[in-house]
Amino acid sequence: MKAAELRAMQAPFKARYRESPESARAELTTRARIDLDAVTVEILREAPQPEAMGLHPMTGGSGNEACAAEKLLEALAGCAGVTFAAVATAIELPVENAEITVTGTLDFRGTLGVARDVPVGFQTVHVHFQLKTGAEDAAVDKAVQLAERYCVVAQTLRTVTADWSRG
Repeated sequence: MKAAELRAMQAPFKARYRESPESARAELTTRARIDLDAVTVEILREAPQPEAMGLHPMTGGSGNEACAAEKLLEALAGCAGVTFAAVATAIELPVENAEITVTGTLDFRGTLGVARDVPVGFQTVHVHFQLKTGAEDAAVDKAVQLAERYCVVAQTLRTVTADWSRG
């Protein structure tokens, strides 16, 4: 794709976001089913995601490629879910059914450079566990806290600054 083609593809989005800033806000969500027996997580998708990565449809992408921002939410859901399963197993927390939903809100005006005062990336990310268990609330809350503490992706997002360079 040529630069002019990219600019032309994104121009209507940028114009719409300038005219209607609220239309640039999106909430992306990932849901996953946690298998405590196998200590695995299955990302629940409406349709299979291709492996090719591309622009999100709100930035001019076709929607035929996976969006890296959505993959970030999937990585968080996967890591948080697997970590929860390991914690629940280790503390012998009885869980009949477990799902996790990760929702991130972002404003595409930042991504497209439409508004410099708008941050690029997610402004909020929420991790929510839906658990069917007979365990006491305190034990369940402790398991969720430990999953957050030991989730590599969550802790990385909190603490690491990426070092960018070129060869």
